[in-house]
Amino acid sequence: MDEDSDVVEEALAEEPVAEPEIEEVDPLVEALSRAESAEKEISYRDAEIQNVRKRLMAEKAIAIQFGGMGMARKMLTVLGDIDRALSVKEDEGLALIRSKMWSELSGDGVSKIMTAGEKFDPTKMEAITTLPPSEEYPSNSIIDELETGYLYKDRVLVPARVVVASDQ
Repeated sequence: MDEDSDVVEEALAEEPVAEPEIEEVDPLVEALSRAESAEKEISYRDAEIQNVRKRLMAEKAIAIQFGGMGMARKMLTVLGDIDRALSVKEDEGLALIRSKMWSELSGDGVSKIMTAGEKFDPTKMEAITTLPPSEEYPSNSIIDELETGYLYKDRVLVPARVVVASDQ
């Protein structure tokens, strides 16, 4: 067996070991490929920057448009107090203050949510209680307004609190 192992060793020593062929890449082709991928990445990042700018501009416009919402909400509580005071005792000075305050608020974009004769809208109204429907008040119609609701431009500032005709 000694002779056989010597023969195998000699055969292995004589055969050159085949190395995998490495294909040389043209440096110009490689550079063009890298430049192309870099251009794509730059384009994507530019587009992302533009999208961020557009989103920030839209958010800024909304913040400017609805920036007075907090103050309007505070003033509406004062307006409600004045309305309650006027319902107890008619006072010309208080009525004048109320009129001026409403004029300023409505000039800034505050409006009442109309409920009389309307269908119940859960996005603008809060149903405090429900009563069974009748011929006069079909299902899902407003029977009474307990508290006035207000909008600031197109957003609900204070929901109207209402009594709704409902089967449930």
